Amino acid sequence: MDITIHSSFLPQDDPDAALAFYRDVLGFEVRNDVGYNGMHWITVGPADQPGTSIVLYPPAATPGITDDERRTIAEMMAKGTYATLLLATKDVDGTFERLQARAADVVQEPADQPYGVRDCAVRDPAGNLIRIQELP
Repeated sequence: MDITIHSSFLPQDDPDAALAFYRDVLGFEVRNDVGYNGMHWITVGPADQPGTSIVLYPPAATPGITDDERRTIAEMMAKGTYATLLLATKDVDGTFERLQARAADVVQEPADQPYGVRDCAVRDPAGNLIRIQELP
């Protein structure tokens, strides 16, 4: 089979804050910004990986969920327990310094993990956990 990862979805509840984080803090390029019925879907990704994108979507637009489920999603996003994204870099310490200088919400400074990776973690404005591992 010839299968690649094309897009992954992360919830966002403030398109301006999401755009500022993914574009200005992480340095991703904006590939698409679509508004519909007062909501925004923003597609971003690393400039050197044009075939891989992250779609920052409004969870309220998800079809088929109830109002109770929407409230639960909003509560989980506020606590930072709803979604996670795992990124990779060749220099996690240098990347962390740049993120910290750009006022990222730090969850964990770079550390060697017992499972064999060195990583750090930040949260995006919607509360999504962004873990960044160092490539060997």
